[in-house]
Amino acid sequence: MRKILVVIDMQKDFIDGSLGTAEAVSIVGNVKEKIQMYPIEDVFYTLDTHEENYLQTQEGRNLPVEHCIKGTEGWELDTALKDALKEAKVYEKPTFGSMKLAEDLKRITENEEVEIELIGLCTDICVVSNALLLKAAMPEVKISVDEKCCAGVTPKKHDAAIETMRSCQIEIV
Repeated sequence: MRKILVVIDMQKDFIDGSLGTAEAVSIVGNVKEKIQMYPIEDVFYTLDTHEENYLQTQEGRNLPVEHCIKGTEGWELDTALKDALKEAKVYEKPTFGSMKLAEDLKRITENEEVEIELIGLCTDICVVSNALLLKAAMPEVKISVDEKCCAGVTPKKHDAAIETMRSCQIEIV
């Protein structure tokens, strides 16, 4: 059985930048350890990717904090994770979930038995969005989330997202 790791948005702006939190900072070591447990060809990661006009987008009007503007320092992976992820497959996504990631992983599952684990930021926005997209695309594939390798916008929202995913038959480890 092939085990795939999906690392969601471990970018500077979400860790210690414009939308950073102490909880996000605290999971970086766990995330790095988790990445190192997988062969690099089985590691995929996403980058939240916005353009200069972010504040004029629907998301920007609802969350008026510039973040992850492509090419800025805040858009980059956390320094501690750059080497660990340099050979992994990357998906730039302009919104919470990545349809391309879901399509590519679904294609893999058509040819081999797979389990998918997700980790990263933010539990209550992009992690839950990608987990639910993957579950909808592949209802018979085991999908899990390691809550020790995730952080939400707040601890309360993290816990709520964990319960939502658990309710949708995503295993929480």
